[in-house]
Amino acid sequence: MSAEATNPEAHPEARPELRRRGRTRLDLRRLGRAALLGPTSRDRLPDAIGHVAEAHRAHHPDADLSILRRAYLLAETSHRGQMRKSGEPYITHPLAVTLILAELGAETTTLTASLLHDTVEDTDVTLDQVRAEFGDEVCFIVDGVTKVEKIDYGAAAEPETFRKMLVATGNDVRVMSIKLADRLHNMRTLGVMRPEKQARIAKVTRDVLIPLAERLGVQALKTELEDLVFAILHPEEYESTRALIAAHAGERDPLPAIADSVRSVLRDAGITAEVQVRPRHFVSVHRIARTRGELRGSDFGRILVLVGENADCYAVLGELHTCFTPVISEFKDFIATPKFNLYQSLHTAVATPEGYVAEVIVRTRQMHRVAEAGVVALGNPYATATPDATATPDAAASDATATPDAATDPDEERVDPTRPGWLSRLLDWQQSAPDPDTFWTVLRAELAQDREITVFREDGSATGTISLPAGASCIDAAYAQHGEAAHGCIGARVNGRLTSLSSPLSDGDTVQLLLAQDASSGPAAEWLDHARTPAARIAISRWLESHPDRAMATTSAARAPLSVVGARGGGGNAVADLPDATVRLAGCCTPVPPDAVAGFLVRGGAVTVHRIHCAAVAQMRAVGRTSVAVHWRATADCRVTLLAESFGRPHLLADLTEAIAREGVEVVSATVEPPVEQRVRHTYTLQLPDAAGLPALMRAMRDVPGVYDVRRA
Repeated sequence: MSAEATNPEAHPEARPELRRRGRTRLDLRRLGRAALLGPTSRDRLPDAIGHVAEAHRAHHPDADLSILRRAYLLAETSHRGQMRKSGEPYITHPLAVTLILAELGAETTTLTASLLHDTVEDTDVTLDQVRAEFGDEVCFIVDGVTKVEKIDYGAAAEPETFRKMLVATGNDVRVMSIKLADRLHNMRTLGVMRPEKQARIAKVTRDVLIPLAERLGVQALKTELEDLVFAILHPEEYESTRALIAAHAGERDPLPAIADSVRSVLRDAGITAEVQVRPRHFVSVHRIARTRGELRGSDFGRILVLVGENADCYAVLGELHTCFTPVISEFKDFIATPKFNLYQSLHTAVATPEGYVAEVIVRTRQMHRVAEAGVVALGNPYATATPDATATPDAAASDATATPDAATDPDEERVDPTRPGWLSRLLDWQQSAPDPDTFWTVLRAELAQDREITVFREDGSATGTISLPAGASCIDAAYAQHGEAAHGCIGARVNGRLTSLSSPLSDGDTVQLLLAQDASSGPAAEWLDHARTPAARIAISRWLESHPDRAMATTSAARAPLSVVGARGGGGNAVADLPDATVRLAGCCTPVPPDAVAGFLVRGGAVTVHRIHCAAVAQMRAVGRTSVAVHWRATADCRVTLLAESFGRPHLLADLTEAIAREGVEVVSATVEPPVEQRVRHTYTLQLPDAAGLPALMRAMRDVPGVYDVRRA
């Protein structure tokens, strides 16, 4: 495949935003010559990194570039004589990677590590040398992106390299920023590789790197990687999409006129805003074409409105929906509810009088920076001071070494305020997947999840949140919160209501997980049908493999109904003011002393006794049943019916009966229904020696492992 076919950047219509930047593309041959000639003066910045300096100063005007000069000199010297397969000096690769990051606004430490990211892997430079010259921070990042030795790991080298990078990313997100920029430049120059190697690299990029770019919010890298992968893996569809874009370029584009109308509306409303037309990239056009069929002129791009404050976003939205016809189904508010990758914007679509439908994105300039650069826009989230405030090379080095304790203690994980939930989950489950093939397979499956939800623990605190992939169940929440202790989970309450562990969770749900006190409890095999997270699936599978007999016992427990019946009584301690009348305590509300009660005469001359607040009381009165005064005998004993809800496990009935007996209560009758979704209902009619002991009895029954609710019938 030609270099042009593998590089959408070669087509101006593919990436028109490059023209808007006003910055020329990196000239590898010119930089190669500059790299070979070296700097002309010890006090001057090398000509080869002039592009990097210009881009870096655009985002960080006060940045001290002396540390970049030293990093470049070490990289150029160590890579001297090495050539890329494309024929350029190897130094052009770290230069290009660093330029990509500089254009995204990366801070000085990231750029320093980027210039050096291949030195330890491909030259004689050691990590100790990097640490001595540039400090622990740069050394940590360089080590994070350095591949493991293929001679040591063989076929497992690639998955183990990604495992190493992900673990390092858990401590410093800048590691993955450099990896993404590194892969982008390699993909840009992939045309010199054999077709089969191009396809292999493109598939890994599609399955792992692009999802990681999406999760880290680096849309500028993600969209270009998508186009490059699209060109390699789907050349025919890529060519047809390119032809579609080229044909549109020769037609009248309605979006500039719509953008002018938007500017006029906002100007009249007194809203200061910048309005741009943002052409779609190749993959986006391809997706829209598959969804909508024949494309119209307004489908080839979107209108971007940039404002200063959050409130201005909603003001713009109000004006657009007032002056144009809104397409309500297209409205999404990612400001009030940001995406899990930091993305914030308002999305809407409006119809014009000419019949065009234009998609509009509204965001602040800061939101735009984060939307394009993601975690790169966060700068150095670990520094206590401004990361680029480096007055001298020594100060720069001290800034690089001014890290939290974890930087000096590699065994201690430092707290990263930018670490998203998906990364924490990934770091947790990868420890349980020592096999490289399992890790590689599960990693791709995990990254295929494109949405995330947040659920709250029962306490509702900000620290009591659990991040899960969309479609996760209570089982996933249990393992995310309790780890292997979740083997003993017997149920959950979602938003205060009891539910089965298989129940899927929604964004914003509050979850209370119920754990058995019996340490021998374990998961059922059917839990695997409802577990979505790798951590849950790996933990359940390992337990089932190590407890095959007990796993079978867990799933088959308490299948048959059981009923134990003793002597049935009538009215207990209730006495009706009707001579010779038979008194019966109503089963619907099971009144006991000292409940306020009401009696009604029913067929056969019997009197049924209900609690005063029972729903049946109103029904009795509505049908004209005769009311009979009822009171309690002076004796303290009483009869009551209790319902116990539990999750099935061996010996549960025996444990419940023992708990009842310890309270000195007689079982008149007991019924155990067959389990439904692992839930079992027990109905007990009990004779209490003293009605005052009822609360203590119910507490004792609730304390039995597996029981999650006890209530009066």
